[in-house]
Amino acid sequence: MKKILTLLLILTIGLSSFAATQKKSKVISDEELAYMSITIDHITEKIYGGAFLSPKDTMALISVKIKLDDNMLVQPDKKYAPLYYKLGKIYQMRDNKDESIECYQAIIENFSDTALAPKAAAALKQMGINVKLPENINVEEE
Repeated sequence: MKKILTLLLILTIGLSSFAATQKKSKVISDEELAYMSITIDHITEKIYGGAFLSPKDTMALISVKIKLDDNMLVQPDKKYAPLYYKLGKIYQMRDNKDESIECYQAIIENFSDTALAPKAAAALKQMGINVKLPENINVEEE
């Protein structure tokens, strides 16, 4: 019985330290954030230029979105707001309404005190989405 309890204790400690390590490793570094921004800007340029997105571009968008969403669960940071806004614009230009709504809504819900919140609200309004906004947001027309 003692062996089983000891094994369970070791397993519990190991899992908790693994979870703590995983939590820390998910935080986006400034270098990775800069790279993500450059990636989004490059894809935006392609879209404005009328170029088709490659499967690699699509995977890059998905990767950026997943990293942002994962980090929002661990440690929301105002530095993510511009990336969410840019992603929302890309998804909107590509007629991916659900994804663009999700990006804009993330800004409104988590970064309502930033300059991008009114822009996100205006983008949603332009798409015909009725949004209940925090009181501190005045919707700007784009």
